[in-house]
Amino acid sequence: MKTTALPILAGLTTGLLSPCVAQPATNQPVYPSIGQVVYQDARLEKLIPKGTPIEVLASGFVWSEGPIWIKEGNYLLFSDVPQNVIFKWSEQEGLSEFLKPSGYTGHEYYSEEPGSNGLTLDRQGRLIACEHGDRRVTAMPLTGGGKLTLADRYQGKRFHSPNDVVQHPTQNSYYFTDPPYGLPKRQDDPSQELPHYGVYRVTPDGNVTLLISDLTRPNGLAFSPDGRTLYVAQSDPEKAILMAYPVQNDGTLGKGRLFFDATSMVKQGLPGLPDGLKLDKDGNVWTTGPGGVLILSPEGKLLGRIDTKQATANCAWGNDGSTLYITADGYLCRIRTNARGAGF
Repeated sequence: MKTTALPILAGLTTGLLSPCVAQPATNQPVYPSIGQVVYQDARLEKLIPKGTPIEVLASGFVWSEGPIWIKEGNYLLFSDVPQNVIFKWSEQEGLSEFLKPSGYTGHEYYSEEPGSNGLTLDRQGRLIACEHGDRRVTAMPLTGGGKLTLADRYQGKRFHSPNDVVQHPTQNSYYFTDPPYGLPKRQDDPSQELPHYGVYRVTPDGNVTLLISDLTRPNGLAFSPDGRTLYVAQSDPEKAILMAYPVQNDGTLGKGRLFFDATSMVKQGLPGLPDGLKLDKDGNVWTTGPGGVLILSPEGKLLGRIDTKQATANCAWGNDGSTLYITADGYLCRIRTNARGAGF
């Protein structure tokens, strides 16, 4: 969800890159930097050494979202939701358009955010996408072939606008959130068919189960490295929280607990809301939120944040697992860390 529109030039120390033209690679490319790392606990210095820059790889997007690293090709895919495009970025080839339309295939104007949002790669090597305008979750082979709809309804009623999706690390089921951000009038849209903004599970055979129905704005989600906990971010400025749910053996969820409350940070005026998140192999949570990317210990203590100076949407581990790619409003950024992403 695009929460604000901050000046595109804020915080940059040098020129911008174009989102529409691939940039030629050099042996040692030098990228502009933005923002700073804010340290609140000494443990963060071990994860991100002091002086590490936040590099801007490309800019000029309307609202960048859903980054996912493709190991086999050594490149990043990410959404620009309002532009209805999935972009591709690599160190060798720079930026290019990967897929358009990405989330809305209609011919008329639909909404401010019609395109794909959250992306992930499943164990079959397919790109799994949450599509706002077409109101579904899809799977698309990267090696050729068209899309397959994984889920577009619950009990015969259409979803609002699926937002983020993950596959369980050991099971084959997919878990996704369904807030109203992609609807033409969002929460006031008359085309809503479901009475809640839910978190769902869809099995490989297409069976859809509602897991959570009491969150006001479920958004990003991620599993712990062992798959026993599902973290869900809520993008509600009045209750900007991160919840943790135990995963049962049958794939359902137990009673959730509050993992971190960022509401006071929203009230302080820090840009952004809890949105996309990832975990490292040690169980630290790297979640976008007010003030950039918040780094939380496995116990939920705030260690500090990667302050992009922008409303920051999402993040993903890439390369060897120690580089964190960040989508922050109109920017695609990265920061190199001493952490290693879960799954690498």
